[in-house]
Amino acid sequence: MSRRDSLPLLFACIVALTACSATLPDAPTPRHELLIRNGVVYDGSGANPRRVDLAVDAGRITAVLAPESANEADKVIDARGKAVAPGFINVLSWAPESLIADGRGMSDLRQGVTLEIFGEGWSMGPLNAAMKADALKQQGDIRYAIEWTTLGEYLDYLVARGITPNVASFVGATTVRIHELGEGKVKPDARQLSRMQDLVREAMAQGALGVGASLIYPPAFFADSEELVALARAAAESGGGYVAHMRSEADRLPQALEETIAIGRATGAHVEAYHLKAAGERNWPKMAQAIARINVARSEGVDIGANMYAYTAGATGLTVALPPWVQAGGHDAMIARLKDPQIRARVMAEMKTDSDAWENLRLLAGDDSRVLFIGFRNEALKPLTGKSLAEVARMRGTSAEDTIIDLIIEDDSRVDTAFFLMSEDNVELGLAQPWVSLGSDAESSAPEGVFLKASTHPRAYGNVARFLGHYVRERKLMSLQEAIHRLGGLPAQNWKLRDRGCLAPGCHADIVIFDPATIDDHATYAAPMQYATGVSDVFVNGIQVLRDGEHTGAMPGQVVRGPGWRGWQEARSKRPASP
Repeated sequence: MSRRDSLPLLFACIVALTACSATLPDAPTPRHELLIRNGVVYDGSGANPRRVDLAVDAGRITAVLAPESANEADKVIDARGKAVAPGFINVLSWAPESLIADGRGMSDLRQGVTLEIFGEGWSMGPLNAAMKADALKQQGDIRYAIEWTTLGEYLDYLVARGITPNVASFVGATTVRIHELGEGKVKPDARQLSRMQDLVREAMAQGALGVGASLIYPPAFFADSEELVALARAAAESGGGYVAHMRSEADRLPQALEETIAIGRATGAHVEAYHLKAAGERNWPKMAQAIARINVARSEGVDIGANMYAYTAGATGLTVALPPWVQAGGHDAMIARLKDPQIRARVMAEMKTDSDAWENLRLLAGDDSRVLFIGFRNEALKPLTGKSLAEVARMRGTSAEDTIIDLIIEDDSRVDTAFFLMSEDNVELGLAQPWVSLGSDAESSAPEGVFLKASTHPRAYGNVARFLGHYVRERKLMSLQEAIHRLGGLPAQNWKLRDRGCLAPGCHADIVIFDPATIDDHATYAAPMQYATGVSDVFVNGIQVLRDGEHTGAMPGQVVRGPGWRGWQEARSKRPASP
């Protein structure tokens, strides 16, 4: 057949195919549970933002779409003029109790936080009978039954109660130590240390992210480096890391940092310094030195980073003004000693004197007007909330040392206190480092109900918003995409949080929509319970929990488990072998 003769046949085939295609049904328009349209999407990696739409189904990101795509959805959010980012991760949260009282976690949620990570030294498990009894006795305004024993059971308990944010936790080195050794100044023998390691392994199998230590506080103060390396190695066996409130953030900061670096080198795990700082004016030059040392360690292959809060004051217990030896054996033993006149006289003498043996934050503050009371348990003492140590000492006509001891005894607690210790220049220097993530070191509460019985540090209501508003937008410490990476992608990478801190197909749909031009903190030391503004919408696991700045009532929070979780191991064992 010639080419000319084949043309009619070819034409006939084309006509036939056209007729057939005309009878085929149109392909259905893709439909999703949720579409977020018209926003500027920051994917959490630090890459430049893109004007794309996000599709969400069954709690995950399922597609990143070109704007004006034909895709449809049951719910459409118009994010025009706003940033769309992965939900923010609070790497140092003290919300284990506040979420029991109020599962919404409002002060963090209003800033876009979708994951709270617990475990700075103390964790909510593992517990034994004596620890449960002591914990019940030491409860403050928030009262609850302890219906769990292990860390994993506690995390499941929270989810069963109903919580808005996701939660994760380190296992506390202090908790493990008390479980096996009590609260005395003792060194574990080989069998005790082995049992402590087994407790860490079990917590890792339940989903812990690693081991958290808080080494300025007794009884953690009594642990040596050998003990810490052993616990960190037990966590590292299944991919866990180590994070520490280091032994010193002041006079011995360089030595304390060397211990953390050594633990990272010995275990090969990611290690991190909690709330990196140089406390006390005489130590402010050490911040730059510490940062330089961390950079050298990183260049040598040590996986080390840090987290910070965006404030010049820390907050902890007034008991940090007491020498550690008087706190050995636990709270009741400390109170009994402080009531002994001879011991009290010795304690008062040591409180007035700088010492290389322990970190006296009250002296490091430089002046008693820079020591602010933010929480009492005793109703009779609550009117002192918001006053400084200098004010209360004048009111009572007693020395600062007598006032401190009297308040601890009268309140039968550590007495929550803020200490003004850091310089603004150092806060900026630290936040500017690419390996620094953000942790509030505070609870997540609301200006209502039981939370009104005490005050708090403004970081509980403003840490993330202050970072994004003051330091990123106004001070221009970094680009917005870098800041969002620090709040999501970086901590997710550090702590092996699978499919978190990202906005890409397959990632969990933890999403925050905010206005970069208006996000701001309003909490102050005088009035700390003031919500941040600028965050309009938040989704947790694909469920909207904040709409136009108001809570929706949804409680979709889940446990985010670490790399040693037994469920992961079981899933891996069932996977078919690669060809």
